[in-house]
Amino acid sequence: MLQIFSQLAITCQDPNVTEKFYCEHFNFKRARVAKLPDGNQIVFIKMADSGFYLELFKASEANPLPPATNDGYTFPGVRHLAFKVDNVDAKLAELGDAAKITLGPLDFDAWIPGWRTVWIADPDGRIVEISQGFTDEENPPPME
Repeated sequence: MLQIFSQLAITCQDPNVTEKFYCEHFNFKRARVAKLPDGNQIVFIKMADSGFYLELFKASEANPLPPATNDGYTFPGVRHLAFKVDNVDAKLAELGDAAKITLGPLDFDAWIPGWRTVWIADPDGRIVEISQGFTDEENPPPME
């Protein structure tokens, strides 16, 4: 049975602003708009050269949580979105004022040689990790 991770649904203060952010900075493009019976819509944006989509919904109420900090919330839930890049510093320069850094950049050479990461907030305050140099472990220990 085929199983592929295909999409992540996110609720946005302003889906247009969120769409613009991910399209401009993370190589997404609009793939589909689904009109809903209540007059709202779902905007699907697809990351180029992948089968991965962000599904954007308009928020119908205010966020009851304080804004996430550092690398994201530490309670059960989604901590952050993450994107691999060739060079973290070049990506930060490309983002310019859109890079609202919440933590880093940090080097993790002590754990994974060449791994460098920064966390930023997207227009809704969602934490987005941008990293370079992460590689799989050759023989990871088995699950306990």
